[in-house]
Amino acid sequence: MERNLAHIALFAALIAALGLIPKFTLAFGVPITAQSMGVMLCGTILGAKRGALAVLLFLVLVALGLPLLAGGRGGLGVFASPSVGFLIGWPIAAFVTGLIVERWNAPILPVATSAAILGGVSVLYVFGILGMAYMLDKTIPAAGALSLSFIPGDLVKAIATGLITAGLARTRPASILSRG
Repeated sequence: MERNLAHIALFAALIAALGLIPKFTLAFGVPITAQSMGVMLCGTILGAKRGALAVLLFLVLVALGLPLLAGGRGGLGVFASPSVGFLIGWPIAAFVTGLIVERWNAPILPVATSAAILGGVSVLYVFGILGMAYMLDKTIPAAGALSLSFIPGDLVKAIATGLITAGLARTRPASILSRG
């Protein structure tokens, strides 16, 4: 139990640390950050439940006002911004990513990369697009078109997640809790 709590806290801190990489905010108010890669890593390394809990812990800290989002953002106001759908989707994306890695018994590199693309990009975009549509008063297709600018970077983050997870599995196999 203590080990699980330590891993959850460590990965919440990882997401926060990835927020230190400068963000790039698009004209419609949604930033491109490295933090979504942290969400993907939560799933591929910790697994579905622990990964989602790490992301939820991070979001609770943000809601309490800690400036942990890229650019030093925090507080309840971030949940009333165009990126709300992405924030709400983060724990679900981590869960789906982890579930895929837990259930798909194949070499870790293609599994982790595919899981990051399916859970950490595709599932996340469903929530992100819905949130943008609502907050920006756009149609779902219009919000979907806005999200196209995120795809190249998110695919790079998904590939990096697969490589990091595979490298960790090779050097410290016991640390990949999603495969335990």
